[in-house]
Amino acid sequence: MGCGLSKAHSNPEVLVSHGSARLTVHGRRLIVQRHQAGWPQAHIAAAMGVSRKCVKTWIDRYAVEGEAGLVTRSSRPHTMPTRTSEEVEQKVLAARAAHRDGPDVLGPKVAVPARTVSRILRRHGVPYLRDCDPITGAVIRSSKQTAVRYERSQPGELVHMDVKTLGRIPDGGGWRAHGREATGRDRHSRRQIGYEHVHSMVDDHSRLAYSEIHPSDDATAATAFLDSAIRFLAAHGVRIERILTDNAFVYRRSTQWHQLLDQHGIGHRLIRPYRPQTNGKVERFNRTLLDEWAYASVFETNDDRRQALTTWLNRYNYQRRHRAIGAPPASRVNNVPGPYS
Repeated sequence: MGCGLSKAHSNPEVLVSHGSARLTVHGRRLIVQRHQAGWPQAHIAAAMGVSRKCVKTWIDRYAVEGEAGLVTRSSRPHTMPTRTSEEVEQKVLAARAAHRDGPDVLGPKVAVPARTVSRILRRHGVPYLRDCDPITGAVIRSSKQTAVRYERSQPGELVHMDVKTLGRIPDGGGWRAHGREATGRDRHSRRQIGYEHVHSMVDDHSRLAYSEIHPSDDATAATAFLDSAIRFLAAHGVRIERILTDNAFVYRRSTQWHQLLDQHGIGHRLIRPYRPQTNGKVERFNRTLLDEWAYASVFETNDDRRQALTTWLNRYNYQRRHRAIGAPPASRVNNVPGPYS
């Protein structure tokens, strides 16, 4: 039953078939072989378990195109009138390369819906921000995602609190400005400039965030920050009912810290030991804080970085679209007094 089909077995492309196809390439070839052997099309259809129209389609396609006609074709339309123009796609790609922001932030900048930005980035193989170094943009890691997301039903019902420690920046800039090799040669002779601590609080429902930089993470600093954070949230119409923290000594044993909680009638809850994901919203905020503020620019002095924090927090709370809630955090609170200084 020579049908001139022997070449098909040496061509791997003709073996490909999409998951919902009733026939593979071998099945289509068998239809053609039986037709050439003199089988009526109705008998072929019955034997193959397909319709007569299906049988006729493959016979006609083979008659016109030969072996190539049996290969599975893409279901993509020949024309896509509503597809984003190449000019807009290049604009999105250029904005991503320049700013290294995600779709929710890039969308308003380039006047393109965030979902469209996401599709453009995926179409061009642009890696996710979570996989990239925040300074160079190079791919450095992969991470696990989950579709399970929880949140409290109203602002203030639960807030998350944590501290992030950062090395101070020497005048003139540190290794990010001059490179590790340049700053490492005299690391033993330089004066130790120490660290500073970024205290942060995030509301579980709205994601409204407040941060302050303190020289330490002791009880005095934690209490001072808590007092400021309470007043900040109160200005937005939010009364704190309960605070969730890790098991740091200051949160467990500080008398003045607990006195301030009692004064405002705020409950306190500790996470399980060695389970920082329980305090996940502020932990994730800390990562965003580092990526978009602390490591987003090369600062020449520590004061420059301190001043940039207020500007970034204003954008985070009042302008930046939060991916989890689809809007800026301030849109979910009772009162929006405006950016703070």
